[in-house]
Amino acid sequence: MQIHVVKSKIHRVKVTGADLNYIGSITIDEDLMDAANIIEGEKVQIVNNNNGERLETYAIPGPRNSGEITLNGAAARRVAPGDVLILITYAIMEIEEAKVFKPALVFPNEETNLLR
Repeated sequence: MQIHVVKSKIHRVKVTGADLNYIGSITIDEDLMDAANIIEGEKVQIVNNNNGERLETYAIPGPRNSGEITLNGAAARRVAPGDVLILITYAIMEIEEAKVFKPALVFPNEETNLLR
């Protein structure tokens, strides 16, 4: 049997932009993506602490050390700059593997979105 488990989590980052006219996705500072082991194109669940919205899209890298967290396309309607988000990715694995797996948990600076 295989189960879904948390692979990565970026905890409490602030939205820096919302670009309705972009094709879609979430732009994430590439330093944060690396720290959380998130790759370009990977599905990301977004939890908005300000309004309770939950949505899924895919990650694209933003400039390193920029703190950028921009929701693009239709997802831009579900956030506002300054909203606090939790970004989560999941993996599918066998139960025995899941029991010993350790997710990448990232807690950036809440004001700047930069790694501490």
